[in-house]
Amino acid sequence: MDSGGRVASGLSQFVLKVHSRCDLACDHCYVYEHADQSWRRQPRTMDRDVVRATGARIAEHAKAHGLASVRIVLHGGEPLLLGPQRMRELVGELVAALDPFVHVDLRMQTNAVRMSTEFCDLFREFDIKVGVSLDGDRAANDLHRRFRNGGSSYREVVAGVALLRRPEYRRSYAGLLCTVDLANDPVAAYEELLRHEPPRVDFLLPHGTWDHPPARPGGEAAPYARWLATIYDRWLADGRPTGIRLFESLLSTAGGGPSYSEWVGLDPADLVVVETNGEWELADSIKITYDGAPATGMDVFTHSVDDVAGAPGVARRQLGLADLSATCRACPVVAQCGGGLFAHRYSTGRGFDNPSVYCPDLMELIQHMRHHPPAPSGPAAPVPDAIALPLEHLDAIALAGDDVTAVEALASAQLAITRSLLREVTRRWPDDPHVRGGWDLLTAVDQQAPEPTDEVLRHPYVRAWAVGCLSGTGSATPGYLAVVAAAAAIRAAAPVTVTVPAQAGQLYLPTLGTAVLAGRAHSSAVVAVTAGGFTLKAGDDAVTVPDAGRETAGWRPIRQVMPGLALEDADPHRDCHKWKPTDRLDDDTAQRWRQALTTASRLIAVEAPARVGGLRVGLRTVVPLHAAPGGDSRASTTKQAFGTIAATLASPAELAVVLVHEFQHNKLNAVLDACNLVDRTDPRRLKVGWRTDARPVVGALHGTFAHQAVADIWRARAVRTDAADAADAWRNYRMYRDWTADAVDTLQASGALTTLGTRFVTNIARSMTAWPD
Repeated sequence: MDSGGRVASGLSQFVLKVHSRCDLACDHCYVYEHADQSWRRQPRTMDRDVVRATGARIAEHAKAHGLASVRIVLHGGEPLLLGPQRMRELVGELVAALDPFVHVDLRMQTNAVRMSTEFCDLFREFDIKVGVSLDGDRAANDLHRRFRNGGSSYREVVAGVALLRRPEYRRSYAGLLCTVDLANDPVAAYEELLRHEPPRVDFLLPHGTWDHPPARPGGEAAPYARWLATIYDRWLADGRPTGIRLFESLLSTAGGGPSYSEWVGLDPADLVVVETNGEWELADSIKITYDGAPATGMDVFTHSVDDVAGAPGVARRQLGLADLSATCRACPVVAQCGGGLFAHRYSTGRGFDNPSVYCPDLMELIQHMRHHPPAPSGPAAPVPDAIALPLEHLDAIALAGDDVTAVEALASAQLAITRSLLREVTRRWPDDPHVRGGWDLLTAVDQQAPEPTDEVLRHPYVRAWAVGCLSGTGSATPGYLAVVAAAAAIRAAAPVTVTVPAQAGQLYLPTLGTAVLAGRAHSSAVVAVTAGGFTLKAGDDAVTVPDAGRETAGWRPIRQVMPGLALEDADPHRDCHKWKPTDRLDDDTAQRWRQALTTASRLIAVEAPARVGGLRVGLRTVVPLHAAPGGDSRASTTKQAFGTIAATLASPAELAVVLVHEFQHNKLNAVLDACNLVDRTDPRRLKVGWRTDARPVVGALHGTFAHQAVADIWRARAVRTDAADAADAWRNYRMYRDWTADAVDTLQASGALTTLGTRFVTNIARSMTAWPD
């Protein structure tokens, strides 16, 4: 946070209460049945003025903080009470306000009793992901989720879910939310939910506080842990057929990874609520504590997002461990539990300075999961034990569109791997002075300025260097860690001095550029960083760089194509692709690259708009390659450098296809780092249409996934191409489509896919169901 208590990196999740009433009367609902009763004074629906002001506030915030994406959740009450026409108008207003500035990840939580094809068409049009509340079979669901006259809601909910499961609407199906009730059989509830093929399941504990604790029949200490552990064991035995957010979050936080839920973990909460009248409020769950608890005293008409980010109730949610009770801070599982849901810590007198009212259950569940871990998966390189990918992200990646949130999750997991590899370098070479000094500096900068540090560590060839260093391949040396640390210090403007190795009188600083000493070559140099830039000194030679973004004598900045994307022709560790990269480009050639890549990006926005967001947040560098002897184009990705593509210079139309194609390989490499999709011990090779030789199973999967995207872009190109070129476009589309479809059949019949792999390939097939012949 900044000195004013605001969240420096910006809030990115906004819950919009588009309708304040509900057509069910669930007796466990936190909106209507708990302490806060502010819903009674809210207008029934959110009007246009509130929508427009909200959109403007979020757009203003996204621009100010450079956010790539914001998540907006349409909520209630029951959002479907708006009706399709009013909902279309509301969503249209939001998208119009935000789309020019930031990617909008639209979500909705609903009871689904009013679900219709008209709603589903709207969800598909605006790419809205929809979660549905369902507590199990009819008897389990009707314990709480009934109409006001006492009638069952089960039939209507299941019919609504069935609509979302149709192939044409499947992409909109985000999953099911189930509130735990000890009266229900856990296995029966789990099996019923799986019957509806959810991409993800959320199991939520019934809300309670220390003033109103949850029921514990017979005085059992941790009955909710027992209930959930029964499902966890069955889930593992079934091969984790769907995502279960609570379990995935606890597995991830066990290895130092992120949490995927505000219910556990120490990740900062960056969510605020907009009520139907435009008031900014805290997270909904806090309504269970006392009347008026979610109020901030602010509204969208007179207060910015930064204003509400500075509100005490929002700011304290950024403090992590420091905001927990002394009991929690001393607990051995606090990094996983995170103190539980904020609202569940409340008691009169002590406020939120308590452990969760579910503390015994969370402790027992975590201990059970530690003693019953899932089968190991992931790469051979040293990585955190539990970097997981939520299944909603896995589905979004496979379903022919770049869900920007999923790509951000992949990038975060890759960053965690890179950090783990750097730690391994320090363990392997503890006595190297460059390693020791570099690690101390990097740690210090990271503590003070984590965002600039992350920016350097996300540079694709930092991981490539670390892997090369640890494996003993190539020219990578451990002392380069000091160079990485120096780059982070420069980006953070941290006043430090560090000794770094230099090669041939040059020093490349990742994400920044290359310093060239005019004198003789030196084996080491000193980087001195000040608030006004930095100086590189070696013997009597020196280069002073006041602005790393501007070329000066002795300084060659990295060439930016557009914000977030660099033309990388200098990194010494970029020589890890299948073909040789060029040396530094002359200015004319670099300009031709910029023009071609810029035009290619515009083409992608027209021909593959769903992929733009993922490319924007995932692709960081393009490396120029030497052309083949005959002048043929080349392109390459590498497993150890997420976020980069190597290619030869081509026309913008060709480059558009190359970028989309190769970024598919980027994503799949990252997915395979997070979870096993194939049996890696299977020695078979599969015949595929695009190769004369049979391919390993992983290779066949890579080609299938990449060609799905190529077929998609040729499909769009065929529709909009002039008649003279349409025949070629249709021919290319059909070729790639048929290759993909045939390979899907081959993979599904191979027996070499894991449960997750089968799910992934099935979703590739689903993405193509509406494509023309």
